Amino acid sequence: MLKPSFLILSLASLCTHVLASVTIYGQQGITMPSGIASTDAASATSAASDSSWISNLAAYNNVTLQAPALPDPMPSLSFGIQLLNNAQDVTGLSVPQKGSFMGFSIEMSVVDQVIGKNASFLQVPFLNLLAALADRAGIVTIRVGGNTQETASLVSSLPNNAMIAKDKQDSSNPTETPVLDFTAEMLYLLSNVSSLVNARWYLGIPFNDTSNLRLQIAEAAESILGDNVIGFQVGNEPDLYADHGHRPTGYDQQDYFNDFGIMVQAIQNDPNIPTRGNLVAPSVQGTWSLESVLDTGFLTNYTDDVSILSVEHYPDQNCAAAFPGGDFGPVINPQDVFQDYLNHTSGQSIVAPYINGASIAQSAGKQYMMFETNTASCGGFPGVSDSFGSALWGVDYGLQMAYSNFTGALLHVGGQDDSYNPFNPPPTNLSSIDQWTVGPIFYSTLVIAEALGKTNTSRVLDLQANDGSMFTPAYAIYENDALARLVLINFMTEQNGQTASYTATISVGGGQTGEANGTPSQVKVKYLQAPSVAEKDAITWANQTFGGRFQCDGRLHGTEVIQTVNCDTNANTCQITVPAPGVALVYLSSDAQAAVDPSTTQTFATTALTKTANTVTIDPSVLATSNGQSGADRQLSSTSKGSSSAGRTAVAPGLTLLAMILAGASVIAAAARR
Repeated sequence: MLKPSFLILSLASLCTHVLASVTIYGQQGITMPSGIASTDAASATSAASDSSWISNLAAYNNVTLQAPALPDPMPSLSFGIQLLNNAQDVTGLSVPQKGSFMGFSIEMSVVDQVIGKNASFLQVPFLNLLAALADRAGIVTIRVGGNTQETASLVSSLPNNAMIAKDKQDSSNPTETPVLDFTAEMLYLLSNVSSLVNARWYLGIPFNDTSNLRLQIAEAAESILGDNVIGFQVGNEPDLYADHGHRPTGYDQQDYFNDFGIMVQAIQNDPNIPTRGNLVAPSVQGTWSLESVLDTGFLTNYTDDVSILSVEHYPDQNCAAAFPGGDFGPVINPQDVFQDYLNHTSGQSIVAPYINGASIAQSAGKQYMMFETNTASCGGFPGVSDSFGSALWGVDYGLQMAYSNFTGALLHVGGQDDSYNPFNPPPTNLSSIDQWTVGPIFYSTLVIAEALGKTNTSRVLDLQANDGSMFTPAYAIYENDALARLVLINFMTEQNGQTASYTATISVGGGQTGEANGTPSQVKVKYLQAPSVAEKDAITWANQTFGGRFQCDGRLHGTEVIQTVNCDTNANTCQITVPAPGVALVYLSSDAQAAVDPSTTQTFATTALTKTANTVTIDPSVLATSNGQSGADRQLSSTSKGSSSAGRTAVAPGLTLLAMILAGASVIAAAARR
């Protein structure tokens, strides 16, 4: 890692000479008319005024659905929740969970658009978003991989000093996954992110050809990322290998067991991969069950090699719309499935097939992860996946996984053809005037991080509140063996003058519980709110927002508002109102709030000082070290305007200026999606 004397953050969003040479690509090819490409901000503004093409990109679609009708009959809008204060008196609590439970899975083919163009060109909104989450969770876990990891190859260099090159002409499965070449620059990029934000990484080792294993990504990652690598995935959805043409017809669990053994042996024989026992597998998506893979003796034979048992799951698919003419059945109308995401039953039904696997993992001393998930495969449903409803669904689904003893889950991030993305950079030709777009589901990661906190002792309980109503779920969080926080969810939307907000009356201890009255004199409450489950922009967390479409710089804006609710200690009750729709995070003590309240989050400035050479400076100490590994021997070519890139020249680290260009003008390409 370079040790610069100071760090320059160059503002690429105003380097308008870039705009003339870029084009947006999607799954089906060029998705933006080439005539819109421009060399100045005025023309970019003109392009923005004729913005009809934007809505053709799923990431920025204009689809707004109708909120589902209120249930008939309505659930009770006033009900009690009896709680015990001491965890030892409670049955059914989860294993201890971390605040970093929810992370992200970034498709490998879009790393250069979402994270940064190269190790010197980082996306500042991305850094800010990670910082917001890390400040609440302690760390952020990110997987770089997906379908595109399977055919990726680490190469020494690429034309024009590119970090990643895609060959869609050699796409090899029904979802048009491109073949990738990438350089070690990608790993230095991830290392630089970890130097600025407390991020940890999962990477995938290519597994498409066991006769020609390509271990270079693991070798290089061990050297460059060090302890910032959590683990290496071996096989992404192997139960789809035959369908996607990666293995012969009939490829089964025993074949995967055998192939995995070849990989394990190769790693054991590779002195350049010193860390062992950190593999992630089998990452099946449901065609095979986890148990059917384990029945081969997988865990018995490879227990010393595997640290995480993993599965992947999407509750639905939008492949027929994403890939017309494919063999995916009829196109699904998003309005028809919207209601499927707006109830507690959704998360429960997704998790149910995996509960036994959680017990197996726990007994074997392994972590258990939902390694890739989101609202629907093939990019999600416009109007559903990018609605406030997805945020409510994400909170409930995430906490249901935590309650069911998963130890982590990763929300998938694709390209501009995907409506489910937690965050999206702007289209290239609007990057000089527009900012990022945060998907509503990103807010769910903040809520869950604050609900679970940083102590790594939080245990989750599904309260089955309101007689188990699927529209008003509630969770209790026990931290350090004491009741600390509650999460109350309301999936309903008030409409036609009919109220749907509810009041939960909480009682801690007392009565027949065997505990003394424990309801505090007051509690603090944060609300996640929007006018409707169909809302896409006007979303707030404790009165703060990332903004609407093309308004996000990665920082929360507005004054944080935390409500104080006075309780009746004589009656041992506390009444919490939950808006329709919305989420209430209830802190049952000042300590419970202080444990998760974010400090002053470090953010990364994006204010321009000049038009062609905009810079600001920050303290270089954040980049001084990365896992104790020096970058003194690393050679870099220049990324500066007008500099030669013909060769790589050694640079004395004490004199180096590491330029991090804020990537407002990144080219956005669609991921090869599930």
